[in-house]
This record gives sequence, C-alpha cells and structure tokens, in this order.
Amino acid sequence: MELSDRKTKILEAIIKNYLETGEPVGSRTISKYEDMNLSSATIRNEMSDLEEMGYILQPHTSAGRIPSDKGYRFYVDRMMADREKEVSDMHEMVVQKADQLSELLKQVARLLASNTNYAAMISAPQIHRNKLKFIQLSKVEENTILAVIVVEGNILKNKMISTDQPLDDDTILKLNLLLNTHLNGLSLEEINLGLITLMKEQAGIHSDVVGSVIDAVADAIRADENLEIYTSGANNIFKYPELADNSKASEIINVLEEKNQLSELVSDSLSKLNEGEESQGHGIQVYIGSESPFDSMKDCSVVTATYELEEGMRGMMSIIGPKRMDYLKVAKTLKTLQEQLDTLYKKKEE
Repeated sequence: MELSDRKTKILEAIIKNYLETGEPVGSRTISKYEDMNLSSATIRNEMSDLEEMGYILQPHTSAGRIPSDKGYRFYVDRMMADREKEVSDMHEMVVQKADQLSELLKQVARLLASNTNYAAMISAPQIHRNKLKFIQLSKVEENTILAVIVVEGNILKNKMISTDQPLDDDTILKLNLLLNTHLNGLSLEEINLGLITLMKEQAGIHSDVVGSVIDAVADAIRADENLEIYTSGANNIFKYPELADNSKASEIINVLEEKNQLSELVSDSLSKLNEGEESQGHGIQVYIGSESPFDSMKDCSVVTATYELEEGMRGMMSIIGPKRMDYLKVAKTLKTLQEQLDTLYKKKEE
C-alpha cells in the first residue's frame, strides 16, 4: 500500500527525530513541527495506521514510536532516490556551468590585455567557508565503496574508499543515514573532534569508513586544489623597451606560462581576504618594482584585484606591465570588471 503524503511526512518526522535523539517519538513532539499543521489527535491516528502497516513500532505501552526496519527502508530508499536524481542533474549542470565559466574567464583575460596593452591573468574562483550538502555512499566492488560528496557551490567530489571487510547494502544505507544526519549543512569548522568521535562510536566496527569519508569531506570543502589560471597578452611585454631584453622578457613570460608563482599569489591574497585582512586582501593592490611578489618582475608593476561571483566564490585578476604603466587606466579597467563580472557570469548562465 502506497503511503499518503501526510503519512510520509509524519513517518519522516518520526525517523529524523529518532535519529537525532535516540528516544521514542510521541505525537506531541511531531505536532510541534512548524510545517506539520496537524493536531496531536490526527497525528496519533496516522501513527496507529503506520504501526499497523509495519513502518513504526511502539517499544513500550504508553511510549512513543520508533522506526521499524521497514520504516528505515522506506526512508532510505526515498532519500537515496532523491539524492541520485540530484547528483545526476547536478553533474550535468556543473559540467555546463564549468565550461561557461572557463570560457568567460578566458574572455576576461583577453579583454584585460587588449584594453590595457599589458599582460593579464585571471584565476578561477576558489570556494571558501563552504558547507556540506549531502553524502552518497554506494558499493562498487566487494571491498570498495564510492563516496559522492556535494558541497555548496555544487562542487562534487568522488572518493573511492577501501574497506577491510565487505559491506552489505543495509550497512551502506545505515552509514548513509549516520553521515547525512550528523554532517549535512555543516562547515568544515563545525565538524569538530567531538562530533567525529560520536559518529565513529555509532558506526562501531565501521568507524574507519566514517573517518575516510570525513577526510574526503574536508578535501571537498576546501576545494583549493588544481587552481586554474588564465593568461593573455604575454607578447605585449615586448612593446616596452625596458622589458624587451631577452632575459627579462623570458623570465616574465615564464611566470605567465608556468603559473605556479601566480597560483601562490592568488592563494595568499585570497587567504588574507578570508582571514579578514581587508586592507591586504581586498580591493585594488599595486606592487611596484621591488615590491613585486615575483623576483623576475622587479622591473615591472603588478596590479591585482579580487572578484566574487557568488558568496564565498572568489578569484583574482592581475595586470603586469612596466613601472611607467597607466595606473589610472589599469585600476579603472580592473574596477569595472570587478563590479561587472558577476553580472557577466549570470548572463552566461541564461
């Protein structure tokens, strides 16, 4: 027999409350849910039906109800079906969105270079202060499971986890429940040692799996690896005699092509911004000659600005040119793009 929407809502409320408290759940507790809008009497009648149907149990007379195996199965199957559809839909969206963003950033780099006649670079945004949306564990091989981790910003990370012993489907489902109940909506800072210890205790002999998943969650939330840098206008360096010397030009172009030093500059600047060092991390920053973050650019000036696409999604753009560059024009160009990038990005998505 298919459950009505009301019975489904009450069953899910019972299971969620029991997962959080470990105590039998009564009708008065369920009636306090803001979105329930049902009387305790109505809820009691529905709970009686759910008990007759085998979805919940009453462990003691006059006590509240707890989920049965059938109830858990219904909840987990429903939850996993929703998650699988969300992962599938999100994967398509993320791929499309990433392609659009990559092309947009390349265009911005070209625009910066052509508008200023200097070399330019822009980094892909990094995600900061992110929160976990959900985790999905699934069996791949006898001793291997796949953890799909989704965090805000729709970042997906897949992690293959080896287990000491085979995990059956019921165990994987219970681990899914445990992980999602405790971790959904939390930032990395909120996943503390006490919570990890509690989860490992509840996982029992599978505590090592919980530890591996939490490590993967930390990696996904940080999401700072493989920083993409887009550059343009390197040949503009040769337009300025003081930089056109073969050795000087080659060193500058090497920095633009190798991108390792640029990545360090981006990470350092964004870290300062995220730590609240507004004067050092935000706005237009100008490095002249020896102030340059790169030894190879002591004869240059480097002007940088951060941008933000969505909350917590930040990147950096820079102009590299001679010390006699047109600072006013460079600052104005960066400021304009800094303010318009979010709008440009939204137009690309439409």
